[in-house]
Amino acid sequence: MRVLITGAGRLGTQIARVLSAARNDVTLVEHDEDRVAQLGDLPRVRVVTGDACDPELLEHAGVLACDLVVAATGCDEDNLVISLLAKRRFDVARVAARVNEAENAWLFDQRWGVDVAVPAATPLVSLIEEATGATDTVALLRLSKAGVEVMETAITEESRAAGRQLGEIVLPPGTVVATVVRDGRPTVPHPEVRLLPGDELLLVSHEATEQEVHAAFQ
Repeated sequence: MRVLITGAGRLGTQIARVLSAARNDVTLVEHDEDRVAQLGDLPRVRVVTGDACDPELLEHAGVLACDLVVAATGCDEDNLVISLLAKRRFDVARVAARVNEAENAWLFDQRWGVDVAVPAATPLVSLIEEATGATDTVALLRLSKAGVEVMETAITEESRAAGRQLGEIVLPPGTVVATVVRDGRPTVPHPEVRLLPGDELLLVSHEATEQEVHAAFQ
């Protein structure tokens, strides 16, 4: 899923971390250059500096290819303008907007292009669930807060793990296989499962890097 998030405050950056960990294509837009400079490392997140209320900036950020826009700035007026542009001008399929001031909640509806309006008091987990329409992000969020990295690797014809049983693979320390996805269906990762080209593995680790996980299977 391609996601564009506007506002790189605590909320926007947390959403970006969780959705990028779930292997979504994430772009984060922030107008404050100082805040952008303080973001630090956001793996797999593209950061664009500029005003998300500017249609040209949104287009430059890739809104035309997005499946989801999350307006998460600290200003309700900006979130409404961003939502309206995303829905009416760029025809984004799903638009979620954060409502900062309760008295403005009545504005956040289809008239302004908002599919999902999320009050400020809503927990982050619920916001992400409602915005994406997914429930498995809850587990991802909890893992990320606990300092556990969620990673994915795919088995190809060239992978040295192809044809081998899962139990034969030496994993990096602190790493476990959460599931093996085959033909679009998750399966229990028993040690006897023989890995086949096309399999996708979801792993969690609190120590290993993506490079170490890649080396174990590829």
